[in-house]
Amino acid sequence: WEASMFKFALLLLMVFVMVGCNGTGSTMQKSDFEGKLRHCVMFKFKEGTSQAKITEIEKAFAQLPSKIPTIIGYEWGTDVGVEDLDMGYTHCFLVTFEDAKGRAVYLPHPAHKEFVALLLPNLEEVHVIDYVAKTK
Repeated sequence: WEASMFKFALLLLMVFVMVGCNGTGSTMQKSDFEGKLRHCVMFKFKEGTSQAKITEIEKAFAQLPSKIPTIIGYEWGTDVGVEDLDMGYTHCFLVTFEDAKGRAVYLPHPAHKEFVALLLPNLEEVHVIDYVAKTK
């Protein structure tokens, strides 16, 4: 149990570091997302998943904001950590909604379901954390 709690704590720390080190060049300020619901999704792909398939999945995820109107913010990136704490997760996607109602539209949305159908055969593990953004 202690080992799994340690791994969970490390993963949580990794998420906070990735969110706090946003280097996307976004023009939005931290306060623009205060109180917004953030949906943080990390993927570990199955061994042998081709780079072409991973690129297809990246592009498909990037299309969701244009298909699901409740998505008000979107960013993603691949692991660039130097602490060897990624636990095999290579991709992190951060989707922002105005509130939980926005997420409630997103999860069962046909475009999201289509994306999940593309993703699942290639996915070894996924980790999701949802939180309400705070800047203070």
